[in-house]
Amino acid sequence: MSHVGCAWKYLIVRGVKMDKLRMFVKAIYAGFAIGIGGIIYLSVDNKVLASLFFSFGLSTIVTQGFNLYTGKIGFVKEWKEMPDMLMILAGNFVGTFIATILAKAANLGIDSTQMVHNKLDNSLLHVFLLSVFCGVMMYLAIDNYNKSKNIVFVIAAVMIFILSGFEHSIANMFYFEMANAYSLKSLLYILVMAAGNGVGAKVFGLVPK
Repeated sequence: MSHVGCAWKYLIVRGVKMDKLRMFVKAIYAGFAIGIGGIIYLSVDNKVLASLFFSFGLSTIVTQGFNLYTGKIGFVKEWKEMPDMLMILAGNFVGTFIATILAKAANLGIDSTQMVHNKLDNSLLHVFLLSVFCGVMMYLAIDNYNKSKNIVFVIAAVMIFILSGFEHSIANMFYFEMANAYSLKSLLYILVMAAGNGVGAKVFGLVPK
């Protein structure tokens, strides 16, 4: 029986590790999809069209079942799930970083330097509040889509948060990387954005069903 117990324990542990690996890989794909959205946004001068085309990234994420931090954090029910959110956040970073490397290698002629400077010139309080608004929109995008299976809810939410100037932590990872904005200040701003996204999403996630 002890050998059987050890075997079951090994299989359970291995299964958990595989689940975590799949979660991380799906988070990388989500970050890459957001990176594609960022490339499109920086490539189109008309901001309305740019926001519309950017929504392809999130539309892909929800239809393919990828793991995006801003699309998951609002649905967290227990504190024990938070390590998974940190893993997803890390995977999203890796995905946006890969997209950045490939975009620079392809010499696409896009630039986010001025955009990033404007974001870093904003106060942390303003950035946090703008991130809260974005978190609300992201939660509503996913929740409405889950209930209706209507992709319009995703497209509309993305266009609203972009055109309103709300701060999306994962999209900004890509923009910061494209601008080579690697500093402690940049890291702090990304963390504040991630926190604001989480707060905004959870505010609506707590609405009684």
